[in-house]
Amino acid sequence: MRILVLNWRDLTHPAAGGAEVYTEQVLRRWVAAGHEVTLFAAAVAGRPAAEIVEGYRVVRAGNRFTVYREARRWWQRYGRGRFDVVVDETNTVPFLAHEWVDDGARTIALVHQTCEEIWHHNAPPLIAHLGRHLLEPGWLRRLSGAPILAVSDSTRDALGRFGARDVTVVPEGYEPPTTLPEVAKEPTPTAVFCGRMVSYKRPWDVIQAVQLARRDIPDLRLWMVGGGPMLDRLRAAAPEGVEFLGRVSEEDKHDRMARAHVHLATSVREGWGLVVTEAAALGTSTIAYDVPGLRDSTRAAGGVVSEPRPEALARRIVELLPGLTTAATAPLPYGGAHSWDDVATTLLEAVSTHARVPGRARTAMSLPPSPGATGLPHAA
Repeated sequence: MRILVLNWRDLTHPAAGGAEVYTEQVLRRWVAAGHEVTLFAAAVAGRPAAEIVEGYRVVRAGNRFTVYREARRWWQRYGRGRFDVVVDETNTVPFLAHEWVDDGARTIALVHQTCEEIWHHNAPPLIAHLGRHLLEPGWLRRLSGAPILAVSDSTRDALGRFGARDVTVVPEGYEPPTTLPEVAKEPTPTAVFCGRMVSYKRPWDVIQAVQLARRDIPDLRLWMVGGGPMLDRLRAAAPEGVEFLGRVSEEDKHDRMARAHVHLATSVREGWGLVVTEAAALGTSTIAYDVPGLRDSTRAAGGVVSEPRPEALARRIVELLPGLTTAATAPLPYGGAHSWDDVATTLLEAVSTHARVPGRARTAMSLPPSPGATGLPHAA
């Protein structure tokens, strides 16, 4: 197949995150399987307008706001007739490719998560209100006319509230460390939080929950791992038993996660919650807020969810931590997720089955054989 993927970021973008890791892991496997793949993304300072990365072509133009317009222009100038399928990878704002792909190529969207409540944590009040109640609902209602792939049941259910009916859940992937840390659990009851110190991750909820739990477990400690704009303020207010480590290396993060007895996660919502998967692969169970994304990854990893309040999280800690300190949890293969090989294969099958020509009813169409490589022009 000749596949075009639209994503506002590629892995070299300073704001790249889990969605971009997912994209890179999948695309390089598709290329290795013989498919011809192009990724269109926003421009990145110091990177060329087009280059080959891991066997697939990356074309860059526009910024976080104009990349959607530039993708459509690039399609009109270079894309028509060159692709069999277009994947609209949505990070809050969809490209709405199903509305403008006009040459018979099939289209399908890939959605990691909806933003919803996160607007109120990441934007000024007026913009947050507009985004939460006007902009995002409008975008998602328009996207609902396309077939969609979602990386969790929570994302599928969220899309359904905006009118999407043709949604297929595809797996999340994880690549465990090559060598797992050979460390023992701490002699003192220890919890760990790993994530950016930002509002929507709710790190202060973790601190409050641990302080409440210390009434019953006086020697309970908490490691807060991660950087971010709230770090200095939280560190200055840190109560007894809480240690802030800031941003650490992957090796140090894995070491702390493996030594802790429990991992805590309190985000407003996630697409999946990869840090939960990471902890499970290192032999550490998670107690997480029962919110979209976190509930999916936590249950897949054999963890436990709680009502999203510090008091409820504290009760879960008090209930479960004694057992976790006396009986170590075995590392879970892929942390409850799937290998990237499985993800790439399953995702390609889903694209093959569900992608459809814009404006037509969904049909299961056989894919044409991959033609010889064509040298796509660089973006203007």
